[in-house]
Amino acid sequence: MSSPKQRYFIELAYDGTNYHGWQIQPNATSVQEILNNSLSTVLREPVETLGCGRTDTGVHAKQFFAHFDVKSIDHGPSIMDNNVRSINAILPHDIAVKRIIHVHNDAHARFDATLRSYEYHIHFEKDPFKNGYSWLLRDEPDLELMNKAAKILLEYTDFSCFSKSNTQVKTNNCKITKAEWMQEGDGIIFQISADRFLRNMVRAIVGTLLMVGHKEIEPEAIREIIESKNRSNAGTSVPACGLYLTEVRYPLTP
Repeated sequence: MSSPKQRYFIELAYDGTNYHGWQIQPNATSVQEILNNSLSTVLREPVETLGCGRTDTGVHAKQFFAHFDVKSIDHGPSIMDNNVRSINAILPHDIAVKRIIHVHNDAHARFDATLRSYEYHIHFEKDPFKNGYSWLLRDEPDLELMNKAAKILLEYTDFSCFSKSNTQVKTNNCKITKAEWMQEGDGIIFQISADRFLRNMVRAIVGTLLMVGHKEIEPEAIREIIESKNRSNAGTSVPACGLYLTEVRYPLTP
């Protein structure tokens, strides 16, 4: 008779610079692969995680959730606290586990998430300490114009125009609840929240809004771009280095 499985959520953060994104893929190092190997070593059984989403090569995560099942012993809260320390001890410096939470066996890190938030960081003066963590842009855009255009995003749900081509998803509909630019220090940050995101969506939105900020198109042109549902009408995707997944929210946040 096999032992009953137990499901856990794991919260982590990572610097995506050295990884080809979250998801396991052939001939490339991913965060998921490294985490699975570390969990398997500490828990002494094969462990496979399933993430709350996927981040692309070079994208960072300040908060990321995954779930996994174990079958062997009862990994209670105190045991899992010790395991967090053990897992962090063998993980590389650019991946950190924050906590492991016991959840019901039907809990799902991806499908149960109700909100995800991203930030995109841009700076305008060369800074060696921001290299790889923010995008260096030569010309400062007009924040007021970009925020005017960003508000229009909240009026729509079909964002096919910002989706990477040939992705296999059932729908391109997303409900954006926040889209705002703000000044911070010598740079600017774009913050966006939605129930879900399409592949490459945030980087394509940022690239399109920068076209508005540099007065290449009017803010109202965003409507035509969205309604066209054509990726070629939107702006170029900005580099991955400035993008961070910052929050993943659940009905009952773990």
